[in-house]
Amino acid sequence: MSVVMLSVRDIRSVMTWEHAIEALREGHFGARPSTEDLLLQNGPFSLFSRGVILPGYGGGVKVASIFPPNAQKEKPLPTEDAIFVVVNEETKAISCILDGPEITRWKTASDSALASALLSANDSRTLLVIGAGPIALALAQAHLHVRPSIERIMLWNRTPQKLDAIAPTLRQSGRAVDVVADVDEAVAQADIISAATGSTSPIIKGRFLKAGAHVDLVGGYRPDMREADDDVIARSDVFVDFTDTAIEAGDIAGAIANGSLTRNDIKGDLFDMVRAAPKRSGKATVFKNAGGAHLDLLVALAVAKELGASV
Repeated sequence: MSVVMLSVRDIRSVMTWEHAIEALREGHFGARPSTEDLLLQNGPFSLFSRGVILPGYGGGVKVASIFPPNAQKEKPLPTEDAIFVVVNEETKAISCILDGPEITRWKTASDSALASALLSANDSRTLLVIGAGPIALALAQAHLHVRPSIERIMLWNRTPQKLDAIAPTLRQSGRAVDVVADVDEAVAQADIISAATGSTSPIIKGRFLKAGAHVDLVGGYRPDMREADDDVIARSDVFVDFTDTAIEAGDIAGAIANGSLTRNDIKGDLFDMVRAAPKRSGKATVFKNAGGAHLDLLVALAVAKELGASV
């Protein structure tokens, strides 16, 4: 078996936001994927696998080992270790193995950026990023790529010191960057809000939401997690990346359970949106980024193509 191995350095040597976002856009003109997840847990340790068959592209499996206590060690270690495995469309052989967290970084932020390009106002000026995890910087950079009109970036996290590594990098973009203390006040000012947290209680409240704002919800992958309250959902046009996975995520599942949303209220997912760009109604928009292995596969194949690797 001849398998191509691609490292973080390999991926970063060729990948750009333009390449990643375009790969996702093109892929959503094709067939919908078949997906299946596996989650095993033992206390704080989780072993997670997400598989996909995507007609026309092949298949893929993400395998992740997740152990949050690593972050609390005297010398902190990564909380997630993962790989993404590509299965060749023609031969059905395992053809490529890529660094999982790096592929996740590109596909997650590009997922949100593609939706923002379709849903947020073209003249958006202010971006609020909520959270300080490994994906926060990538989300800010991807949103800036599709909305170069952004002039100010606000950063909020429950532990603001964790933003010290992010803010200086974003200031290199030439935008004003502020670490803010009052998240409600920041929500009221923001044209685009991107949240990537593990919160189990809503951070973004509808009563503070600016008319026409775009809300990008990236965290809240479990049913018990919430980043936005029911009022945000009720007063917004709601879109998702992939309906089958998004309805199981906390912000969508919780709103449905509370009666603030029905599945039929969801205006569409990315497979719908790339074919017919949604028309802005004047209401706020919510995009639930729930992810999916088809997104990892599309970005992984784009990386391999740029590197000239036959996978």
